Amino acid sequence: MAIKAILFDLDGTLLPVDTDAFLKTYFGLLAKKMAAHGYDPALFTKALFAGTDAMIVNDGRCTNETVFWRVFGSFYEEGTMPPIELFDEFYEKDFPGTRAVCNVDARPRAIVDAVKEKGLPCVLATAPGFPAIATETRMGYVDLAPEDFLFYTTFENSSYFKPNEAYYLDIAKRIGVAPEECLMVGNDVTDDMIPARAVGMKTFLLTDYLINKRDDDIREYENGGYDDLLAFIKAL
Repeated sequence: MAIKAILFDLDGTLLPVDTDAFLKTYFGLLAKKMAAHGYDPALFTKALFAGTDAMIVNDGRCTNETVFWRVFGSFYEEGTMPPIELFDEFYEKDFPGTRAVCNVDARPRAIVDAVKEKGLPCVLATAPGFPAIATETRMGYVDLAPEDFLFYTTFENSSYFKPNEAYYLDIAKRIGVAPEECLMVGNDVTDDMIPARAVGMKTFLLTDYLINKRDDDIREYENGGYDDLLAFIKAL
């Protein structure tokens, strides 16, 4: 089938960053924020990771946002949990500090433009563990904006998580395109390539910031760096 939509991962794909460095910076800034307001860093970190783990195994019965807050809040006695308003303040004022570990590269913007020139919709298929404001902020690091995407996953609008195959099927259903008509572009073999291919999507593995935890043979995937991806899209 012809490709009718292209899905992009964000961190390590459209956003040129080492994912481990990004997460370390992100969690560090968030824990520092909470500690400055009197919340125990050890308990906060334990609750944060438990909430994240719960989102990863979400079975679709409720949003990732609901799952996260339910599990996160279970670590605190009534009235002692950090208020959501403090998280909102963090994402508005402190989260942009993560830009310091992201690289400057004009090619992701050029790649999205090339897709749009083909008349194809772009979807930002980023792991939906962040609120929309954090996803939109990271888009901005590479001169992208919400209007560049037909749909982008966040913890408010998603009920599955990578590498659950249902995450990819849900995106295809939402945009009204068969999985076989989608191309998934990502840098993580386990989270992006394997489940997307399993549901019938075509794949392109971006190798500039490759994550291959199982040391799989990547030759079975169309793969290459940013320049290769741009050429691949232009040749569609």
